[in-house]
Amino acid sequence: MTRHVSPPIHQTTAPTPMLVDAIRCWSEARLTGQAVQPSLTRVLGDHDCIMLTPVLDSLIHLYEIGLGRPLRAGEGPDISEDEHLLLDLIDGRFSRKACLSCDKEIASALDCAICSTRIMMALSIPAHRPAPSLLLQ
Repeated sequence: MTRHVSPPIHQTTAPTPMLVDAIRCWSEARLTGQAVQPSLTRVLGDHDCIMLTPVLDSLIHLYEIGLGRPLRAGEGPDISEDEHLLLDLIDGRFSRKACLSCDKEIASALDCAICSTRIMMALSIPAHRPAPSLLLQ
């Protein structure tokens, strides 16, 4: 029997600058054929959250598969539609089911990656740590 448990969605929003930097770094590394995780580690180190490297790598990779095309990253202060949607999925403003239609296996993996990202952000970014009781809900 499989159980699906959604972690709590916090009242505060995800740290947008860090996530946008990570999304753009990931996209650039993929486009140029660089190793993604070392590139992400450097960018996330600037935000003091290196622990998020593998979870964000997986999330963005699965998100791109769910999109069915390469992720379109924004430039400068302009956040692309793809970036906005991913930020909204992480924050819980939209559900994956309402935004992306992909095959069942990818959908399940993407849902898990979104939950894992929320949990890891809650555990590794002090400003986003919920009260311990909220993690158990």
